Amino acid sequence: MATLNQYRQDFILHLKSERGLSPHTVEAYGRDIGSFIEHLTSSNKCIQDVVSEDAVRFIATMKEKTYASSSIYRTLIAIKVFFRFLKRESVLEKDLGQFLDTPKLWQTLPEVLSYAEMEALLQQPDRTTAIGIRNYAIIELLYATGIRVSELCSLKIYDVDDEQIKVMGKGSKERLVPVGKKAIEAIDAYLTTVRSQYESNQEKILFLTQKGKPINRKEVWQCVKDYAKSAGIVKNISPHTLRHSFASHLLDNGADLRVIQDMLGHAHIASTDRYTHLTSNHIQEAFHSCHPRWKE
Repeated sequence: MATLNQYRQDFILHLKSERGLSPHTVEAYGRDIGSFIEHLTSSNKCIQDVVSEDAVRFIATMKEKTYASSSIYRTLIAIKVFFRFLKRESVLEKDLGQFLDTPKLWQTLPEVLSYAEMEALLQQPDRTTAIGIRNYAIIELLYATGIRVSELCSLKIYDVDDEQIKVMGKGSKERLVPVGKKAIEAIDAYLTTVRSQYESNQEKILFLTQKGKPINRKEVWQCVKDYAKSAGIVKNISPHTLRHSFASHLLDNGADLRVIQDMLGHAHIASTDRYTHLTSNHIQEAFHSCHPRWKE
């Protein structure tokens, strides 16, 4: 019988040869599963004894150790993919990952902002200045859509319309994400008063620095950090916190977790057969009825 580490090596080979993931993602998933295996080994678990609660406890431990939000969420996805691989290889009788899509588990994930904290954060940009107008649009868009900061930085002007944005996600997979009115209004204000000052170069990248260069992840990260501090938010947040807040607030308001995962762009990593019947209309309806900033 293979050891846990041998299964890990087989999993990494599977990611490289069959899933076509980037070397960076494969390396990260390998580390995540290695840490999970260490957790199982410390509990004297063999692979046949593993249950979904082991993953829940491991994620909760990461939260207690104040791991970064992005690291914890990536680890959850890695474990889900690992469980599905073990089921496919007939190592496990059931895909334990399918039992991880529960509100209880989401509550063990990194802290999200409350509605009041989110409102306080949105009040921080000085919208009488060009940089404040831009930053307000950035924060509104991150919260309104749950997109990754890397996806935000690569958005082009023509990727945005009055109801949705076109996002190029991981693995070069394109998706459409609904956008609320407040975010659209913030973007329109930025386009007409700030972005229009720059020539339509840089492949028409939407968000630019004051020097007319495409904004990068570090600049967005610092922007969110600074505004959180000025808002008196003591939580250790980052742009990814807005992604989790987006998902958590939709969930709190009754949205189906499967719809949320589709909007987050995780279908290519953690999708299951039950996700395939979702339609864009279903996604739009869930977003319109559940997101707190969709309506005035």
